[in-house]
Amino acid sequence: MAKRVETFLPVYTTVHRWKDRTAKLQVPLFPSYLFAHLPLRDRLQVLQVPGVVNFVGTGGRPVPLPDHEIEALRKAAEINLVVRPHPYLKVGTKVRIKTGPFEGLQGILSRRKGSFRVVLSLELIASAFVLEIDVSEVEPVNNRRIV
Repeated sequence: MAKRVETFLPVYTTVHRWKDRTAKLQVPLFPSYLFAHLPLRDRLQVLQVPGVVNFVGTGGRPVPLPDHEIEALRKAAEINLVVRPHPYLKVGTKVRIKTGPFEGLQGILSRRKGSFRVVLSLELIASAFVLEIDVSEVEPVNNRRIV
């Protein structure tokens, strides 16, 4: 008797353009990840499904995502909230500003009282300033983290 596994694949809508046509497509919000809820004892059965590589975890043990994070994603999907993927950013990451008067400048991402900021340096005068910014307006410069 086959067991059923509860799965969830958050998607977003994007427009793809080819030489001869344009189409709206729904693609995974987190490429290569499918969320599944199952008893730990059934994990071997899931790992035997073609295309499944592994479970997210540490030290060889699966670690579940917090229920409130999955619930938030489900609720967003139910009400058709517009979501888009964004590069993962940690405080301390070197970022480039994508829009506005500071477009193209690079700085270090920081956070204070719930808002994101970018510390920008004016090297020639050995000074810096902080710009409050929406995290969607920056992109990582590289994968190195400044400490």
